[in-house]
Formats: sequence, C-alpha cells, structure tokens
Amino acid sequence: MTARDDRLVSVIITVYNGAAYLHEAIESVLRQTYEPVELVVLDDGSTDGSGDVALRYGSALRYARQENAGMGGARNSALRLARGSFLSFLDADDRFVETKVELQMACLDENPDVDMVFGHMTEFVSPDVDEQTARLLRAPVHDVPWRTPNLMLVRRRSFERVGPFSTELRVGIGVDWYARAVERGLREHVLPSIVLERRLHAGNNGIRYRDARLQYLHVLKSSLDRRRASSDERRSED
Repeated sequence: MTARDDRLVSVIITVYNGAAYLHEAIESVLRQTYEPVELVVLDDGSTDGSGDVALRYGSALRYARQENAGMGGARNSALRLARGSFLSFLDADDRFVETKVELQMACLDENPDVDMVFGHMTEFVSPDVDEQTARLLRAPVHDVPWRTPNLMLVRRRSFERVGPFSTELRVGIGVDWYARAVERGLREHVLPSIVLERRLHAGNNGIRYRDARLQYLHVLKSSLDRRRASSDERRSED
C-alpha cells in the first residue's frame, strides 16, 4: 500500500430501493472534512432507480450492482470492493455529520490500541412522513451513544478478525456483528460527539420487519451461548 492508502477511509453505503434518500446520504459522505475518503455504493438489486441516483455522481464514488442479497450480503460484497485501511458504514436513508470521519480518525491516531470508535447519534422524523405513518413511529431520541456499524470507524485488520456480516438475519445484523466483536476482544471507544443523523420513516427495518424482531433475541441468545461455551472450555482446560 502507498502512504495515502494507509490513511484511506472506505465509506460503504448499501442501498435497496432507497432512491428517495440516497442523495442525502451520499452528499453527507462527500462533505466529510477528512481526506482521503473513498465512497463505495452497492446497489442490492433496487428497482426504484437508486442506481441512477448513485451514477449521477460519476467518479466521486465507486458504484456496483448485484442481485438482491440482503443487507449483510450487500455489505460483504461492498467490502470486497473497498480499498481503505479503515472502514465506515452508512445506511442509505441516514446522514453523517460532516466531521464524523475526522473526529474518529483523530481518536484512532491518539489511541493505537483501540480497534473501533463509535459516537452519539440523533434522530429525526423524515419531512416526507405523513400523519398516519408518523403515528407508527416512536419518538426520536437525541444525542445518545449507539454501538452499531452506522456510527463506527474500524481498522480493517480489526474488522477482519471478527469476520463478515451475517447473511442469515434480516434484522439485528449490526447487533450480531458487534456482539462477535466484543467476543473477539476488540477494544472500543465512544466519542461524546454526534456523528450520525438517523432518519425515522415508513421504510425503517423496525417497521418493515416486525415479524423478524424475534431475530434480535436469537442474536443475543447466540452471543450468550458462545460466551458460555468459551467459558466452559477455559474451565475444562484449567
């Protein structure tokens, strides 16, 4: 790698039928105060013109399209295209604060033993939400810490210790990855700054996949089972 590649941050946006908001997500990455940043947009089989939105930005981003594989599969495909030594993830309906990458890179520079950095997020109800949909949404939260890939900047070598995202889950994909990161002993830091603006709207996973919420419990149970197995193995060795 060149010296520039050693400082390169790859921001990954995966999109499935997110044309309405994708341009705001892309713009928030292109406005980052840190350089160098590469933006990878992976279109996971959209049918609403999301790819056209991304292609309008030309060489400002790297675009690829695949048959629909779900968020986990899309992120894993995008990771194979990313060239950076640092990784960041953004959903197509959310926005980075313009100093996100700069603040988190500074933290990693100051703390070489830290593997991943998170931050605080704030939520907003999308201006296009109608009154009936708004009643289905919970109240937005503001300036709260959140340990999810959308708020994370992680060293690539640390990410690879944990492994790829689950392709079996519809929800809880970030929860699952973070649980495995903790199990692998990744060291983290949470900045007290807001780094993400999260949009609440009708297409949020929590609304679209209400029937899959039991998968969150499955993720947590799987993590507990792995920890118990690891603890039992250590005791048997003693």
